[in-house]
Amino acid sequence: MNTQSINIAKQKVLGYKGMVFFIALMNMFIPLSTDLYLPALPSMSEYFQVSATVTNLSLVSFFFCYAVGTLFWGPMSDKYGRKPVLVAGTAIYVVASVGCAVAPTAYILIAARVFEGFGAGAITAVSMAIIKDCFAGKQRETILAIVQSMSGLAPMLAPVIGAIIIEYVGWRGSFWLLVIIGSICLGMAAVYQETLQEDEKYTGSILGSLGRLVTVSKNIGFILPCIIFSMYSIAFMGYIAISSYIYIDYFGLSSQMYSYFFAANACLSLVGPMTYVKFFAGSNKKTFAMLCLSGCVLAGLLVFTVGRVSPIFFWLGFAPFSFIGTLLRPFSTSLLLDQQKGDTGSASSLINGVNTIFGSIGMTVASMAWSNIVGGLGMMIIFSSLLGLVAWLLLLRSDIPCYGVK
Repeated sequence: MNTQSINIAKQKVLGYKGMVFFIALMNMFIPLSTDLYLPALPSMSEYFQVSATVTNLSLVSFFFCYAVGTLFWGPMSDKYGRKPVLVAGTAIYVVASVGCAVAPTAYILIAARVFEGFGAGAITAVSMAIIKDCFAGKQRETILAIVQSMSGLAPMLAPVIGAIIIEYVGWRGSFWLLVIIGSICLGMAAVYQETLQEDEKYTGSILGSLGRLVTVSKNIGFILPCIIFSMYSIAFMGYIAISSYIYIDYFGLSSQMYSYFFAANACLSLVGPMTYVKFFAGSNKKTFAMLCLSGCVLAGLLVFTVGRVSPIFFWLGFAPFSFIGTLLRPFSTSLLLDQQKGDTGSASSLINGVNTIFGSIGMTVASMAWSNIVGGLGMMIIFSSLLGLVAWLLLLRSDIPCYGVK
């Protein structure tokens, strides 16, 4: 029996299906932590009597500290194990969510979001490490697709649920819901059995453990494709930051109507990963990535040219970009995990950390005072996708190794 089979067999309480659900739940934390209160962002600015830029700091600060958290917690999970890190991070997340729910000012809310993001970093970093602990090869791609499809429910339902909560109990209710979800995750973490084998743990100092990030980042065959595929987050997280302003302020829709458009776009994340497994898993990886990145450029052109006309046209332009991103997720995650042997927690940290840092940059840029907010987002999609496409083509032509691709 191999290590992966042993790690699944030892989950006496959760079992195979429970583990898949647990991993999916952990992957829901980021969209839940943002999308639940997106419909309330414009009204929160009025509530706290601050500018939209200040209110959006609650998003940007969360993602920046989430990136820091993934870079910290991943190496710690290689040293101390997945379970203690997961329990500690989830506990921080729950307490910080309570702080968000009772925050009297925008600045205290932002401070609470800092800790919430830091705790969430542990949840995501460990979830990816557990996937590599328990699954390999084609099975890993399939599990990634299943988990990412299940976690796609979060961005689809969160804004709709958030809009309902906001209408009846106010924006604070969305954070109380995060407290409940975090507590459920904490309970599952308590019964989860450790999947990192004793002989695989890093035995050096804490500083040495964090130093493994540097070691992994020196693996050019890992870090370069990690950067390439993380460029997608620049425009996508920019969309997350300003979507409510586009639909509510720019197009004049209600928060409820905005939530329907947002959910319709998020619905694509349900079918994208499984579409990849069913139709593209066996395709040429060089060509697949090239076509996906080219499709993102075309989607950006649609947003820039016709996306300003109406909310329908904006959705039709942005939807292909979203769908392509969900196709790329199981492909890129499995590809990146294959590039690094050992130091799984550090590799997971860098995958999530680089992705989130790029996303934070995108949220900041998208929140700038564009002359046309939709046109600005279109330009971001075009630029970041073109950059990723050129970098991918240069990687293919270079002597840099990329396992499974060349």
